[in-house]
Amino acid sequence: MNNDHLPSDHPTVPQAKTGILIANLGTPDGYDYWSMRRYLNEFLSDKRVIDLPSWKWQPILKGMVLTKRPFTSGANYKLIWNEERNESPLMTITRQQTEALRNRARAEWGDSIEVEFCMRYGNPSTHDVLDQMVAAGCRRIVFLPLYPQYAGATSATANDQLFRALMTQKWQPSVRTCDPYFDRPDYIAALADSVTRALDGKSPSKLVASYHGMPQRYLTEGDPYHCQCQKTTRLLREALGWDEDRIDTSFQSVFGREEWLRPYTVEHVAELAKQGHTDIAVISPAFAADCIETLEEINGEIREAFEHAGGKNFTYIPCLNDDAAHIEVMMNILRENIGGWV
Repeated sequence: MNNDHLPSDHPTVPQAKTGILIANLGTPDGYDYWSMRRYLNEFLSDKRVIDLPSWKWQPILKGMVLTKRPFTSGANYKLIWNEERNESPLMTITRQQTEALRNRARAEWGDSIEVEFCMRYGNPSTHDVLDQMVAAGCRRIVFLPLYPQYAGATSATANDQLFRALMTQKWQPSVRTCDPYFDRPDYIAALADSVTRALDGKSPSKLVASYHGMPQRYLTEGDPYHCQCQKTTRLLREALGWDEDRIDTSFQSVFGREEWLRPYTVEHVAELAKQGHTDIAVISPAFAADCIETLEEINGEIREAFEHAGGKNFTYIPCLNDDAAHIEVMMNILRENIGGWV
């Protein structure tokens, strides 16, 4: 914006821009006790994640969970930590995705585009990044939560945090939030291609599509996550041209004593091995980037459960990460949502 006509004491008004903000779940700043405790406290205090009354949950969280869990979670993070950059793989990959999107977006729409990323929990926080984008002149922002399937505990809480951050702005930008992309043909094609490349001619008797779990109660209360996961699996199977019994859907990362969506992946792969499926592959279509749940849980704990039950060959198929096809999916979503703004 040209500031020449403004009074001398008027604050400088930056050139108006359009912003693209992608959001992922988050990551601790380190795997030490206090970094893990801060991260877990923020994550597990979110009412979208644990919806128990505060009077009931907070004493359990502060008294028991945050006393022990930072040690065990920290040890798991240490196994996969990017020591060179001193950050988690999720942070590394999300930055790579952002850089790829920034290059593509600016090549297509010019320098009036700002592309950044934020985390729902931990750093860089949604509040801080939104402040930076507004200060840089972003009067319009497209917000893309990196969750293919919608869930209250993922997509909705990312949007919640964005809206809370908007409440602190004197001059709020216009915002568009993107729909989940669990059934987009380009996303399904990218998944199918990743399976074909990872298997490289191998023919496991089962492909297990393992999604992050949630309490069964959330499904009965109206959360569409379970149904969207099932549809992603079905569409992936159809894209691969496989028979119905070749791909299974399961759920991982169970927390607490409440019944969660079943079957549980760690139990399911062990049962498959006992049934004679000693050669399987596992993919994680709910994750846009490899993280603790894929690199340590699936490729560690779940692999061990399979092998302990008699399994022989376990192939983990990486997330789409910053694969060119995945970046193109994101660009297609952004093109649809940025229409009329650039």
